[in-house]
Amino acid sequence: MRLLTLSALLPFVTAYPSPAPATSKPLPLLIWHGLGDRYDADGLHTVGELAAKIHTGTQVHYIRVSDDGSEDQRATFFGNITAQSEEICASLAANTNLTDPSGVVRADALGFSQGGQFLRGLVERCPALSVRSLVTFGSQHNGIAQFQRCGTWDLLCKGAVALVGSNAWTEYVQSHVVPAEYYREVNKTTGLPTEGYLEHSHFLADVNNERKEKKGVYAKRLAALEKFVMFVFEDDKTVVPKESGWFAEVNETSGEVTDLRDRAIYLEDWIGLKALDEKGGLVFESVEGEHMALKRKDLERTFEKYFGAERLVGNWEVDGRQQVLASKNDL
Repeated sequence: MRLLTLSALLPFVTAYPSPAPATSKPLPLLIWHGLGDRYDADGLHTVGELAAKIHTGTQVHYIRVSDDGSEDQRATFFGNITAQSEEICASLAANTNLTDPSGVVRADALGFSQGGQFLRGLVERCPALSVRSLVTFGSQHNGIAQFQRCGTWDLLCKGAVALVGSNAWTEYVQSHVVPAEYYREVNKTTGLPTEGYLEHSHFLADVNNERKEKKGVYAKRLAALEKFVMFVFEDDKTVVPKESGWFAEVNETSGEVTDLRDRAIYLEDWIGLKALDEKGGLVFESVEGEHMALKRKDLERTFEKYFGAERLVGNWEVDGRQQVLASKNDL
């Protein structure tokens, strides 16, 4: 979903006073936009400029599938997110402006709407990526129960929804329609995920480790985050259910919400959320307003608290590599 911050933030970015110099260079910031947006959109770059104003010297990298903005926008609806993620992982690893001497990209990450769960999947799947703080706004970490309504003239959205129809679990749809790849279907009687979803989901069932055979590396990589901050919009009617942004389960019939900490994905620690929570790294946040109606104060507070520089003070390990990293905010 496109950002709704744009004009309100522009004067703020230009007027924001430069903070005191950091003790070390800020980490790069990776930003992944949402459905229907594009990496070169003015609003997205306004957010990046704000981050660089708050932490002087921040290198912002806008994740994209194509350098052509129109194609990048189209790829938010049509494509295979697993294949897209593999390409993005390879491009990050090859980016000498982002990699450290060991070839690892050490960065913070900011995801808007579907870009949030895609970034989280990238953390789990991409061995070249080492993220300190992952922040997501209005993301669908536990999937969607229904597809969003399309605007009258939003032909890309209408085309994607028309392709899905009642065929969400066909190979074609799961490899060609991006929102279908994080659609999650449950049995209305038992509340458990359906066999169709578990067998055919190309993205969500995998990155949430919902299948019987678990991928331990996913839990290890996610638990290595310092902070995973999940924002839900209080009046969100675009993401159904909105509580998906906190990995919660919502019964479509009764409306009853099962919080993350009461679900098997947490209790059995399928993807490292429990381990992350136990070290104080899992953060549940909410903001006022509708989906992606971000306010200046919310972004400012988030960037100041979770992004910026870090110092080398302790052991940090991922994929068997030892690195000495910690946040300046913890000193």
